[in-house]
Order: sequence, then C-alpha cells, then structure tokens
Amino acid sequence: MNVSSIESRILYEDNHILIVNKLPSEIVQGDKTGDQPLSDYLKSYIKTRYNKPGEVFLGVVHRIDRPVSGAVIFARTSKSLSRLNELLKSGQINKTYWAVVKNMPPAESGRLVNYLKRDEGRNKSFVETENKGHTQLAELIYKVIGKSKDYYLLEVNLLTGRHHQIRAQLSHIGCPIRGDLKYGYPRSNPDGSIHLHSRTVSFKHPVKQVPLMITASPPADPLWNHFTGIN
Repeated sequence: MNVSSIESRILYEDNHILIVNKLPSEIVQGDKTGDQPLSDYLKSYIKTRYNKPGEVFLGVVHRIDRPVSGAVIFARTSKSLSRLNELLKSGQINKTYWAVVKNMPPAESGRLVNYLKRDEGRNKSFVETENKGHTQLAELIYKVIGKSKDYYLLEVNLLTGRHHQIRAQLSHIGCPIRGDLKYGYPRSNPDGSIHLHSRTVSFKHPVKQVPLMITASPPADPLWNHFTGIN
C-alpha cells in the first residue's frame, strides 16, 4: 500500500490525532493472522510525509472488526492516547454506525438492551436473556433512515462498546447485517465485507479542547451508493 492511497482516506490529521477511513479488508492492529495492519501502514505514511527518523509513535484508540469499514481514531502522541483512552472509557467518544439489513426491525426506532456473552474460541458474541455473571451489558439506539427495494438502512448509536455488539444485537431482533454469515445472514459479500460502516465519531479534542465530528463515506458499491445518493 502506497502513501497516496492512505493519504486519500485520511479524514482528520494534526500533531495529536489521525482519523482514517478503514477499508473492509483491513485489520486495525496486528493479530494472529500475521497480516500487516492499518496501524503499520499509517506509521509508514507519517514517517514518509514528515521525514521522521527512527520509530514512529502511533497509538490505537479503538478498533472495528475486519469486515467493517469506516472511521477509526489513532493517537500520534502518548499524551493524546492517554487522554483519548479516558474519553473512550468515560463514554465521551460518540460513535455512529450505518448498517444495511434485509428485514425491517420490529419498530422504526428503538433501544436495544441485552447481555452479551463472548465466545473467544469461536470469536463470536451471543445474546443472553439475563446477566449470569459472565456477560456484559450491551446497549444501542437504532433508527431506520433509508429504504431500498430489498434493504433497510439503520443508523446505530452505540451506548456501550462490546465485542461484535451491533452485529449480535441486530441479529437477535431478526436483522442480521448484509453479508454477515457469522450472525445469520444467508450469503456472504463477494469481497468478504459486511454492510456495517463506522459513519461518524465525535468528541472533544484531547489537547485543543474543541469539538470534533468526523464523517466517513462508506465504500463505493451499488448498495452503499444507493443509500448515499450516488448514481
């Protein structure tokens, strides 16, 4: 991956923060696959653009799943990483997602409150009806903001940040995300993506103390293009 391809996907950049529009095929940071993560590509970009000698610092503030696209926040200094981690922990980083589903939810809008149990071996989360001690509370708010002939576009605001939360909770109400075989959609997408996109992130800048709201365009495919009004 070259510097220009990364540069075209940068949504916000200053001396403290880097926010990038992740592709569905990318991993945010290294994992057991051994594939090169987005964080490494961004370090190379910073090193090249600013002609930095030695190691480049880049902290991962949060992650989104490999088949998911959209806005991801990175910290360019340890100071901003520490402050962003505090914002994340205290719920002061607001994250809005778009999800495309085949079935209409039970209502046009609603709040989903569930307990999730994570199965590490299967890399999957399951909805439990009650808190059994090995579960985590998961909450989100959704609303239908678009319709096509066959699909519905949901806007999802996360109130907690659990493993596969949106995927598991939407599947639980009969609305698996398009392409998400793991959570009950009947067919995969040809490129391995799912139609879940980190649309906006908003928070107070950890150093400048000014509000930021960053929006990421979804990938260019016919279905996303329909919902974003691109012909």
